[in-house]
Amino acid sequence: MELEILNIQGKGTGKKVTLPEAVFAAEPNDHAIWLDVKQIQANQRQGTHKSKERAEIARTTKKAFRQKGTGGARRGSMKSPLVRGGGRVFGPQPRDYGFKLNKKVKQLARVSALSYKAKDNQIFVLEDFSFDAPKTKNYSALLNALKLSDKKSLIVLADYNKNVYLSSRNLEGTKVIIASELNTYDILRANNLVFVESSVKLIENILLNK
Repeated sequence: MELEILNIQGKGTGKKVTLPEAVFAAEPNDHAIWLDVKQIQANQRQGTHKSKERAEIARTTKKAFRQKGTGGARRGSMKSPLVRGGGRVFGPQPRDYGFKLNKKVKQLARVSALSYKAKDNQIFVLEDFSFDAPKTKNYSALLNALKLSDKKSLIVLADYNKNVYLSSRNLEGTKVIIASELNTYDILRANNLVFVESSVKLIENILLNK
């Protein structure tokens, strides 16, 4: 699959890049995508929910009423879950929601997501660029040139570029990451992917273990 390389004005440069079929034209595996997205979202959960159980409630243990003759269950403590203000039975406790997922499954999920994007013609390739200073105006002009200002976009750089990252930070619906941080959730969440020329080969090496 060949794509024309664009400049930051959205114009063609006359150069083309070949997207490797093993990464951008593979047979998608929906189950692998589901597992990877599930793990990413699970890892983002704080898991700090907590309710007090019977032993953690500070209430009197004085016997509230006589043992027999009331017609109700015997109860010797106001900490009982049966009493209003008592402890909770099997309430939520702090926990880690993360789970293990094999590296090859995660790679398959990313390849599947990229293949979907390529099939829907939602991938652009830009020549390598940088900004002299962090300015939101410059980044906004780039999105306008690519006609992505009203869509969710993900720009994938080969290496960290502070000026590009800071320029994008104040704009809603757009994100800048480096190739080594590319994940299935971000790929699917964006309407369009924008790769810089040098990041294409890097992604191929990462996903195909070259």
